[in-house]
Amino acid sequence: MKISTKGRYALRVMIDLAQHDNGEFIALKDIADRQQVTVKYLEQIVSALNKAGMLRSMRGNSGGHRLARPADQYRVGEILRVMEGDLSPVDCVGDPPAACPMQEGCATVEFWRGLGRVVNQYVDSYTLQDLADQDLTERVLSYSI
Repeated sequence: MKISTKGRYALRVMIDLAQHDNGEFIALKDIADRQQVTVKYLEQIVSALNKAGMLRSMRGNSGGHRLARPADQYRVGEILRVMEGDLSPVDCVGDPPAACPMQEGCATVEFWRGLGRVVNQYVDSYTLQDLADQDLTERVLSYSI
């Protein structure tokens, strides 16, 4: 399984919003500058996150985006699933599972189910706040004069 660029940037946008949350809306241009991505590309990502109810958005001069709820209430898996869909390694164990004529006697189906469980448990074990805090800690610790 490979996470797409949109999935990776969605996570970065959400982390950026968590780290710069002061109760105000944050302009997409500011996020784009910090993340070194075009505003046009981020518009697609923010649109999907907004549609999923993860962001609050406001148009106009003082407009922008902010998290719809506190950062510790988002699971990383939830964010990735908005952009990527089901994170199952193969379709036959997805949600919903795809019909497979070999599933009855398939020697690998339990392996794929187990892998899917491990992946989903892992991405759901982290909150957005965990990643935002980790990134800030790494920046502080790697700072040198």
